[in-house]
Amino acid sequence: MTSLPRLGPDDLRAAAVAFRDALRAHKEPINRLNVYPVPDGDTGTNMSLTLDAVVAELETAGDDTASVCRAISHGSLMGARGNSGVIMSQVLRGVCDAFVADDGADGPGLAKALTAAAEAAYGAVMKPVEGTILTVARETAEAATARAAEDGSLLDVLEAAIAGGRASLARTPDLLPVLKDAGVVDSGGTGFLLFIDALLHVVDGRPMPEAPDLDHAPSANLDRLAEHKDHEAHDVSDLRYEVMYLLEAPDDTIGPFKQVWSGIGDSIVVVGGDGMWNCHIHTDDIGASIEAALDCGRPSRIRVTDLLEEVEEERWVREGEPHVDDDIDREPVTTALVAIASGEGIRRIFRSLGVQAVVAGGQSMNPSTAQIREAAEAANADQIVVLPNNKNIIAVAEQVDGTTDKKVRVVPTRGIAEGFAALMAYDPQADADTNVAEMTEAAANVVAGEVTRAVRPSTCDVGPIAEGDYLGIAREGIWAVAPSLADAATGLLERLVGEEHEIITLIEGDGATAGDTRRITEWLAEHRPDVACEIHQGGQPLYPYYFGIE
Repeated sequence: MTSLPRLGPDDLRAAAVAFRDALRAHKEPINRLNVYPVPDGDTGTNMSLTLDAVVAELETAGDDTASVCRAISHGSLMGARGNSGVIMSQVLRGVCDAFVADDGADGPGLAKALTAAAEAAYGAVMKPVEGTILTVARETAEAATARAAEDGSLLDVLEAAIAGGRASLARTPDLLPVLKDAGVVDSGGTGFLLFIDALLHVVDGRPMPEAPDLDHAPSANLDRLAEHKDHEAHDVSDLRYEVMYLLEAPDDTIGPFKQVWSGIGDSIVVVGGDGMWNCHIHTDDIGASIEAALDCGRPSRIRVTDLLEEVEEERWVREGEPHVDDDIDREPVTTALVAIASGEGIRRIFRSLGVQAVVAGGQSMNPSTAQIREAAEAANADQIVVLPNNKNIIAVAEQVDGTTDKKVRVVPTRGIAEGFAALMAYDPQADADTNVAEMTEAAANVVAGEVTRAVRPSTCDVGPIAEGDYLGIAREGIWAVAPSLADAATGLLERLVGEEHEIITLIEGDGATAGDTRRITEWLAEHRPDVACEIHQGGQPLYPYYFGIE
């Protein structure tokens, strides 16, 4: 095809869609580049969700330049996720402002737009850090501007921009020691360059870069990163929470608002204008970060993410190596057990009940077939029974049998409580098929429940769910919704525990407190006095409580 001499509204729309599709394809490889907390967790996911919002907004936009640019700007502002998503929204807004001013862009116009985008991104960040998406955006714009000064065509400028951007990305580890220690380039800059690739795709028909195979994609070395944090704490923030919200406030109040935020956190990005702002901060003081908004306007769509929890989850996802302990009984048995679990307490209980290998994993931390196979190979038996303990892992576990000379069978446990119950029927000297039959029946006889927290607004049979609500979940679905952890737990137990039950096993995870556990046990003593309660420390993430009822 002949390359375009000028970008118009239809071309910008097509580039946004191509960028969205590329981010979806590259989401996981970009996520693997993440280091904590520069910029923060799940960069690929955050940027992809941001562009999803952009394309959704474009579906109802007019065809003229102003309408297309207004949709991109508004969609990216309202839909921005995470530090990287907020910065990318400002990049897109900067590009759009320049497009509207010139009703499109030729070579010099695109260089001007990329420069405006980089300046807007830097202006949104309280403390710009070099070696991030900011540097890549700025040096991409500088390369484009240099070529435009030589009377470069639109294609010439784009080729210079992508070459300059790639060189800049390659240098990010030299600018940011945490990247060098982790052995990766900046994740946000990687995502940003897909935008330039999308423009090249539209202008010259260039194919979009293919996403690398996850088995060979680079990923952050978390052990090296931990060493860096220990010795270079001034470079890597230890602030725990990411807080984001939309803020309706007069423009003249944003300066003082940012000053308040600068005293309680870092990674501060505030973008927007005309009374609507998208605000992002890392902080240890969630309350103060929200109260600052109440002083000048009205916050909405408040999202709070526990960054430390994300780091641990990333480690399990990326490095979910099987845990095979040397201190358990390694005498040969007819059938050995492999269990999937997260939380040291839960892993310790499994080991005490005879599990030979524990693979780190669980909800949103699904291990691969290869990882489960490695654990099976390490176990001291020719026959293996796997306890997936999560419905999303059952199908993966069932693939293992065809990849090894060992006989591998699966008890389809959908939760930790079912896994514990299944272990009560385990006979190490019986064959795998006999164990599967007995353990499956035992697992089916336990009543299982769990409590977690909603990450987004939704609805269920119980009623509406607000982001941050606690959810009591049974096998059949969500049975309790409450703003407090103890209320959700007791609401779930009220429906789960009947007159026929005798024992409740309560497993405490991250987020459980002594006060909440006491409220639960006091409720049981009052409302289910004939049921005994056994409490264990599980340490599992995301789920403050698991319940097994027999």
